[in-house]
Amino acid sequence: MSHAGNILGISDLEVERVDRDKGIEVYARPTKRPLCIYCQHSGVRVKATYQRTLKHTRFGNQVMTLHLTSPKYHCPQCRRYFRHRFKGVRPRFRSSEAFRLEVFEAHDGGITQRKLALTHNMSPATVERWYQSHCRLRRSEMANRPCPKVLGIDEHFFTRKRGYATTLVDLKRNKVFDVVLGRSEASLRRYLKALPGRDNVRLIVMDMSETYRAIARRYFPNAMIVADRFHVIRLVNQHFLKAWQDHDPEGRKNRGLISLMRRHEWRLSPEQRDNLGNYLSAYPVLNALYQAKQRLNRLLLLKTLTRKRAERALPKLLALIKQFHASPLHRLARTLTSWLEPIITMWRFSKSNGPTEGFHNKMEMMTRRAYGFRNFENYRLRVLTHCGWDGIINRV
Repeated sequence: MSHAGNILGISDLEVERVDRDKGIEVYARPTKRPLCIYCQHSGVRVKATYQRTLKHTRFGNQVMTLHLTSPKYHCPQCRRYFRHRFKGVRPRFRSSEAFRLEVFEAHDGGITQRKLALTHNMSPATVERWYQSHCRLRRSEMANRPCPKVLGIDEHFFTRKRGYATTLVDLKRNKVFDVVLGRSEASLRRYLKALPGRDNVRLIVMDMSETYRAIARRYFPNAMIVADRFHVIRLVNQHFLKAWQDHDPEGRKNRGLISLMRRHEWRLSPEQRDNLGNYLSAYPVLNALYQAKQRLNRLLLLKTLTRKRAERALPKLLALIKQFHASPLHRLARTLTSWLEPIITMWRFSKSNGPTEGFHNKMEMMTRRAYGFRNFENYRLRVLTHCGWDGIINRV
């Protein structure tokens, strides 16, 4: 039994000879006749033969070229003709799928088109065409996926000319669901109206953006809005630092004090806590705001609360917000009151927009590597290929 098919990766092949004069030239033919592709009849006959020449893979530093003797069959039962089909080789293609996938993975790994053109004996335009073809194949395999039940939504910068883009992330699988150009309701309206399965979304995690909250309420009526915990605590710290600057502009410039003010109180060492206490003792109002901020942060960091625990924590939160209304942090109090329901929902669920921010870092790295994108569809294709799918399914 010949093992040529296992070695080459194409089953049912018999190698006739191998020439090494100019590269590696492998001559092979099929070992058996197939069934009729139309009626599955087994008694097909060979009408004629023709030669197929295609690049298969690299062996060492040389490209292996296959010369396949391809029969043309005739079925006496259905009286139709068909050509022999090799597994891993598409009709009318001049290279095997293994070779195309090898070029795609090499270029995706950072090897330039010019270098691949020299090592694989092809043109740079062919490298780009094959890369785009595999990206479109990956994208088509995700085309009919359902709308995720747990959705993360955030914006990121695309170009100065095209502005911002909106990222939709499946937070249950931690994969990018889609990328849409624009961040306003007017620019997203057409896409959201045509989005299939948006009634199935049960949870939407976002930062404290009024635009995205209005979009979620209008286009995802069955979803609960959850505020991202990181952005809520960052908003509290920003308002507190602004109030600190109004009380002591010179102390606000001290980097050591800024570091201590930003941290949670329970993460300070005893020495750091004493130093911060000595400074705050000279500013009673600022000290009261600092203590209230620490209590508020402790409440905001609560996760996966039961209904009874949430009912016990809610009066404490409302009391703190009421205190802030009569303090220099009255703007923070208004914002927390407006976002009270998403903040309370944040206690019940542990989902955050951390994966979305991580994907934004990866998108920025892809943009830098490509020296910027001008075509948004090309950019979207790359993002969905690398951030929205685990692998590629080989098809022949």
